[in-house]
Amino acid sequence: MTVRQNTVVADTSVMAFQPGSWEEAAYDVYVGLRVGVSHAMYFGKLAVLDSIVKPTMNYMGIKVEEPQKQKQQIDDGGLKVIGVGYGRTGTYSLTMALEELGFPTLHTQHLYENDEIFSMWTHSIFQPSIDSGEAFLGEPDLELIASYGYTATMDLPMALYFDQVHQKYPDCKFILTTRENSEVWFSSWDTLTKSITQPARYGGLLVTNVNQLFIYMRWLYSIVNNDNTYLTAPFPLPNQHKEKSIASYEAHNRRVREEIPSHQLLEYKVNEGWEPLCRFLEIKECPTKPFPKSNSARSVQVQAISSMVVPLIIIFFLLFTLFTYIFQHITGKTMLQWISTKLHQTMCTLPYRTAMTLKGKKGA
Repeated sequence: MTVRQNTVVADTSVMAFQPGSWEEAAYDVYVGLRVGVSHAMYFGKLAVLDSIVKPTMNYMGIKVEEPQKQKQQIDDGGLKVIGVGYGRTGTYSLTMALEELGFPTLHTQHLYENDEIFSMWTHSIFQPSIDSGEAFLGEPDLELIASYGYTATMDLPMALYFDQVHQKYPDCKFILTTRENSEVWFSSWDTLTKSITQPARYGGLLVTNVNQLFIYMRWLYSIVNNDNTYLTAPFPLPNQHKEKSIASYEAHNRRVREEIPSHQLLEYKVNEGWEPLCRFLEIKECPTKPFPKSNSARSVQVQAISSMVVPLIIIFFLLFTLFTYIFQHITGKTMLQWISTKLHQTMCTLPYRTAMTLKGKKGA
């Protein structure tokens, strides 16, 4: 089994752009479009399979068997590195760095590619929270995550379970990613949440895994904002509460510092580069390439918009093609031929209509 798809991501480290330059902005837009389109194609394929192909085959009496997924053989160490920073603290850049260092890493951005893992979260924690009207953490199946070959995790929701991970894997190391300050973190977090709400809402109508993302967002917003109204609020979900979100972010970081032994915890900002990370993970040969840089706020916004717009364009194209086919079948002409004929008739009768109008005015 492949641990995960080769997802298209934005790594601007090799481009050496000046921060704030138009080149950096243009590249963010380019990568955002590229990633958004790739996500749209992936979910579009799933939608066709789930909504058309499988029902048709079932109707025809053809049995559809799901492929059996083979879990990887892993060592007895299980999970070895856990990112315990909130989202929008450089978690995806750190994911790419850990992959480079030899740690297969599960990031939230890849949850939809792992049906069994995502379903575990949904059925044991996210959906029961919604059904009960109260968001709770519960106990995720950590062994299931490790059984798919992952030795590291990054981002929410796993960041919230550092105490359970530490209890089950006492030798595990933890990395607390942070931003310059809480205000900077919230600004980026707020941008992300506003960007992904609507695509998840409409995509969830067609694709199961997107619907699970929709459910996850309800649970996550309730946890981060300490507000259970997100569990049942109509879409689009309400904006994040700045004060509550920041309080949650700061309280979480404080708990991590208090509960994880200092020799197992690295507090880290991704702009610090490879050296502190390699030293903490006891990597002797540290990479010399630039540290990965990914998922800027601008790129995430473009990803979200393009992942919703591209399917709409495809649907419009298919409907237009169907309409033109039916139109030609009924009229015997293409739309261009019909329009050309109508224009010709109008131009031919225009002088007559003009003359009759003038004659009427003179008679009056």
